[in-house]
Amino acid sequence: MMIKQIFNRLPRKQSKSSDNREGGGTSASSSNAYTSSRNNANSGGPASSGVSSTPNLGLNQGNKVSQVVNTKLNGDVLASSFETLPSFKDIPNSEKQNLFIQKLNLCRVVFDFSDPTKNLKEKDIKRQTLLELVDYVSSANGKFPEIVMQEFVKTVSLNLFRPLTSPPRENKVLEAFDVEDEEPSVDPAWSHLQVVYELFLRFVVSPETDAKLAKRYIDHTFILKLLDLFDSEDPRERDSLKTLLHRIYGKFMVHRPFIRKAINNIFYRFIFETGKHNGIAELLEILGSIINGFALPLKEEHKLFLVRVLIPLHKPKCIPAYHQQLSYCITQFVEKDCKLADTVIRGLLKYWPVTNSSKEVMFLGELEEVLEATQSVEFHRCMVPLFHQIGRCLSSSHFQVAERALFLWNNHHIETLIKQNRNVILPIIFPSLERNARSHWNPAVQSLTLNVQKIFSDNDPELFEECLHMFQEEEARENEAKSKREATWKRLEEIAAMKAASNQPVLISLKVTTRK
Repeated sequence: MMIKQIFNRLPRKQSKSSDNREGGGTSASSSNAYTSSRNNANSGGPASSGVSSTPNLGLNQGNKVSQVVNTKLNGDVLASSFETLPSFKDIPNSEKQNLFIQKLNLCRVVFDFSDPTKNLKEKDIKRQTLLELVDYVSSANGKFPEIVMQEFVKTVSLNLFRPLTSPPRENKVLEAFDVEDEEPSVDPAWSHLQVVYELFLRFVVSPETDAKLAKRYIDHTFILKLLDLFDSEDPRERDSLKTLLHRIYGKFMVHRPFIRKAINNIFYRFIFETGKHNGIAELLEILGSIINGFALPLKEEHKLFLVRVLIPLHKPKCIPAYHQQLSYCITQFVEKDCKLADTVIRGLLKYWPVTNSSKEVMFLGELEEVLEATQSVEFHRCMVPLFHQIGRCLSSSHFQVAERALFLWNNHHIETLIKQNRNVILPIIFPSLERNARSHWNPAVQSLTLNVQKIFSDNDPELFEECLHMFQEEEARENEAKSKREATWKRLEEIAAMKAASNQPVLISLKVTTRK
């Protein structure tokens, strides 16, 4: 009986004569319905647990009301009064706005999808109503009044803003490199959520939505709650959020600095505190589009974002989940301002992996993209530490790391930069090249190494011979030092054996010398 009373309080279809302001607000009878509902709620009557459509109803109050309704709908009581409202095509244009608000109020009921056998009829009615709202918003031919925007945002908020209760996956960070093999978690309520996201997207992109009015309701608090949903386990929801937030960023220019700052804060918490977030890739994809639209010269704010956020994002272990989007953002910055290449390359070297070969291969791929956009002046500044690291990659026993480093010479622009600075670069990497050519276990790495050596030899034979001579001298010194160490250890063993045979304590003094 209570459910019937709840939905009897929803605004009903009005007569044609009662509405003489199409698109300009609610009619007198609608206002009476609002007033009656509010008075009943204040008097503590049965309707106090209903869904009030009062224009002044706050978001928190709306949530409480919705929770009461949900408790009744999802319990043992049958929601027999949850019935379909008339179709928009069956009523005059003058009444469509009020029907639109009624349908919005109807869709504020959030069902429990944990039991797929409960409230099937009511769930289907709500979904069909949502689809009708999508069609109505898409075909609207008049500006949405403020009351409609207010009621619309309330309905969307009650459906979307909810606790993300998906159970956390164990060892998520440790399994980060197998993210493609993991089964994504899905929200059982997606059949409704999907249409709500589509409805909200149509509302945001509609030319009938006045951004100056809508920004009062799609405000900073709303945006923060929307950003919180990016941590959803369902990839379909994150994809919808990505499209929606991008459209909001494009339409509401006044919110742009706040959106960028809020996304930065999510990244800060991810990098320095939690190390876990499901929506980093989607947020970076949005930022990639934003960075592409940055005006030149770049603002100091944007450069700080590169240094403080994007470069440190190379640190987390779960970087494979978002590396492609991160690499795109980094490359966009270098293409916008080539002077940032030195900063980016040194940042990559700072976070270069030591024991993770898969991550090292990714870094080499990103490094190639950055070097392709790097000019000679910036390359000259960072080439010494850069090629010390590349030399270590060439010496890696992991064939994919060595192979990926050798692939750098397949890029014409990078090869040109190396040739221009061969006098500095070749002495740094020559020992690694020579050892690979002689003794690397992988035939493909040996073959690629010989090709790179041939490039240097053909380009500057004298320099190549000089480096070969220096390597041979260094190798001879190392062999001599090795022989001396072996002879010293052999003599120490003999002395220890003699002392042990005579039962005397072994006192050995060693003079250790180091050579740089």
